[in-house]
Amino acid sequence: MKSWWPRRAKAANDEQLAAAEAAASGVERALRRLEWTVIRRLDGLLQGDYRTLMRGTGLDLADLREYQHHDDVRHIDWNVTARLQTPHVRVFTEDREMAAWFVLDLSRSVDFGSGTRAKREISAGFVGVIARLLTRHGNRVGAMVYGNDVEAVIPPRSGRRHVLHLLHAMERRADKGAPNQKGMTRLADLLKSAAMLMPRRSTVFVVSDFMSEPGWERPLAHLVQRHDVVAVRLFDPLELELPDLGLVPLRDAETGEQLWVDTHDAGFRKRFARIAAERETALRETLARIGVDALELSTDDDLVEAIVRFADMRKRRVRAGPANPKAVAA
Repeated sequence: MKSWWPRRAKAANDEQLAAAEAAASGVERALRRLEWTVIRRLDGLLQGDYRTLMRGTGLDLADLREYQHHDDVRHIDWNVTARLQTPHVRVFTEDREMAAWFVLDLSRSVDFGSGTRAKREISAGFVGVIARLLTRHGNRVGAMVYGNDVEAVIPPRSGRRHVLHLLHAMERRADKGAPNQKGMTRLADLLKSAAMLMPRRSTVFVVSDFMSEPGWERPLAHLVQRHDVVAVRLFDPLELELPDLGLVPLRDAETGEQLWVDTHDAGFRKRFARIAAERETALRETLARIGVDALELSTDDDLVEAIVRFADMRKRRVRAGPANPKAVAA
């Protein structure tokens, strides 16, 4: 009996270790696939201009120029302004190493996908690509993972192993599959937590489908005051327009409520499309008013084209100034 119990405990531990290794190898394969299919193409298309994805501040004075309406008033040089009678701001050389945070909404609604990929897979692909691009150049990336609440905080670090750790945390959240989410997503809680946990200026990617209880706009605006915030909005084409499928059941992924709808009714399909379009317009206008760069990622998008288009938009914003930020439909 004495020899039997240790062997049993060891077998149980071996099973747990084997399961962990299998999960880790799956994440490794996913990242390797992204490196071969996406990152290699981006290396040629971005031509090394990865810094368009992150903007920061520095300490080394590089130049002085006239004040523009989008400039931070804290950078005004009052001595030069008084001498020339025209407001001037200091321009600093940006830090070579910046920290980036991924604020990840992994609530039940991101499990939806009408095609071969769900919004959750698009989220993981985006995070894997951007995190790998940034860490290869010495930048650090961290993450906050939200399911029913803020469930994990991964401090910023660099390196490929850290990217694997981040993706594994996302996969563990997906494997939990909590069947009964506690009401709708509270994106405001996630953004408030992010503001408290990020003391230093960073680039913050808020990756969400923005299907949430109202009230997230003010915490997002507060986050923008300190950080360079990018809204990565996930969506599926079926959320914008319903096809004629006859009588089908629709289930709210967040509340669990289910009802039957007749999609053969042309009037119903028109009302659905109109309400969805109004929501799209309101969301884009809100993000633009707050001053957030926005990248829209559909489940049927090409990730390479989306990131390149987004990088081009960021580059134009740097040159022209963020006077009127627009959402980019990728």
